[in-house]
Amino acid sequence: MKTREATLFAGDAGPEVESVSDFTRRVKTLLEGGIRPGWVRGEVTNLRAQASGHVYFSLKDAGAQLSAVMFRGDAARQTVKLREGVQVVAYGEVSVYEARGQYQLIVRVVIEDGVGKLQREFEALKARLAAEGLFASEKKRAIPAMPACVGFVTSPTGAAVQDFLRIVIRRGWRGRVVVLPAKVQGEGAAAEMAAMLALAQELGIFDVIVIGRGGGSLEDLWAFNEETLVRAVAACRVPVISAVGHEIDFTLCDFAADVRAETPSAAAELISSEFVACAERAVQADEAMTALLESALARADDRLDHARSRLRLLSPAAQVEQGFLRLDDLSNRLGAAWRASTQLRRQQLAEARTRLRHATPQTRVEQESQRLLSLWKRLQAASPASVLNRGFAIVRDEKGRPVVRRSAVKPGQALTAEFADGAAKVRAE
Repeated sequence: MKTREATLFAGDAGPEVESVSDFTRRVKTLLEGGIRPGWVRGEVTNLRAQASGHVYFSLKDAGAQLSAVMFRGDAARQTVKLREGVQVVAYGEVSVYEARGQYQLIVRVVIEDGVGKLQREFEALKARLAAEGLFASEKKRAIPAMPACVGFVTSPTGAAVQDFLRIVIRRGWRGRVVVLPAKVQGEGAAAEMAAMLALAQELGIFDVIVIGRGGGSLEDLWAFNEETLVRAVAACRVPVISAVGHEIDFTLCDFAADVRAETPSAAAELISSEFVACAERAVQADEAMTALLESALARADDRLDHARSRLRLLSPAAQVEQGFLRLDDLSNRLGAAWRASTQLRRQQLAEARTRLRHATPQTRVEQESQRLLSLWKRLQAASPASVLNRGFAIVRDEKGRPVVRRSAVKPGQALTAEFADGAAKVRAE
């Protein structure tokens, strides 16, 4: 039994079967030829910039999502920097990417939706309030150097209050922080924050008030640009620090407040800076006082030890002990002097005896005999006979004169050689 689908496919002529590529190409022709280029409003999401310079993203609203691509040449000409979550109006034409069977918007121009209007409102309100003198520098009040109680107008569940508290706790600040809860974004946020500023003034317990939140887009921060809140900040009797957004974000509250901090964390550092500096000085002073006290105690101990020593020396017992010591010392010195004197006398007596012994006639004769014997030995050693006995000979010429130079000898000359045991005739050759 044939199914209905098989019957339809097996008709007389049979249906025309297309490939996926042919079908997609037909859809592409219908879409691209039937839908004219136009403007589309939506929120940017799934933003992805390629190294090639092409930018891929999606536009979405509450009911649908549209894939979009902006090629390198078009992307380079844009003045709007795309980012996640920004509302834009994009101009482009529909195209079908056949490889995935997906239609997308080829974007040629992008403008921010609503931001231009908000920016114009911001500048106009800023100029008007500045003309009233609301931002005048002479109206700014100094922030207390060491506030004891700080009010923070912000969302109690936001990251701003957590960052603020983390900083003051880490820096060891000893004051008190009271969170004045209010919405910081959306309808009614400006009114709630203004009401919290009024409440803070009624309580009268705050030395300084911080108003702020984390960063965001111009739309996210718009509550801090509303005239109601800006005037409330400028009129607040308590010094106000505006800590709205990141470093690059400015709001009208920043201009109306007494001091602007780039972030809630920066506000925490500003409030606690003098306390930290004083705490450091206190630690240094404590260390210096401890060092001085220890030095003074050491000097006092030295003086006390010296006084104790003098007291011991001046006591009667000490005087008697010193007397005994001096008596022993004198006794030792006397004994040493007596022994030295006795030794000297004995040495002098021995020297006198030696001189006396040497002065007797017999001693003189013995000494002279010894001296004469020494002279005789020296004379004998130097005599010619002694020299001949040691193996030497004396050569004499015909006249009996000693020949002392070889140059005085002539060949064939008759000479006489005198030895220890006699003489012998010789002739020079």
